[in-house]
Amino acid sequence: MAEKNYTVLVLCTGNSCRSQMAEVLLNHDLVDQVHALSAGTRPQPKVADGAIEALKLAGLPTDGLHPKDIDAVMNEAIDLVVTVCDNAKEACPIFPRPIPSIHLPFHDPHGEPLDSFIAVRDDIRTRLVGAVREKLGLQAAA
Repeated sequence: MAEKNYTVLVLCTGNSCRSQMAEVLLNHDLVDQVHALSAGTRPQPKVADGAIEALKLAGLPTDGLHPKDIDAVMNEAIDLVVTVCDNAKEACPIFPRPIPSIHLPFHDPHGEPLDSFIAVRDDIRTRLVGAVREKLGLQAAA
């Protein structure tokens, strides 16, 4: 019997950097266990170039990434909400049913050199992937 595939929503303010990188990393590192989505409480017009470049440098896919409003995902069957910035935690919407959540803030690298985006990408991979795995009781990949 296959394990449940959990839906994880990563929520940030602009949905243009940290939450986008978290979405891609969760989908890659927890493939076949997690389907990650991301959204913003006040989405920006586009994903930050530094976030796209940091993901590409790690060999991760970036096609189709675009900021989404929280309303675009409100009807999804979400199993876990992860807020990655303090503003999103404060503005986190009320969902139609209780949903477990975790708050893991990450530095906002907007306006900084590519190295800052890479550092945030690696921090997300180190702390967030493990936290989601633990919260959902998932096994580490073999």
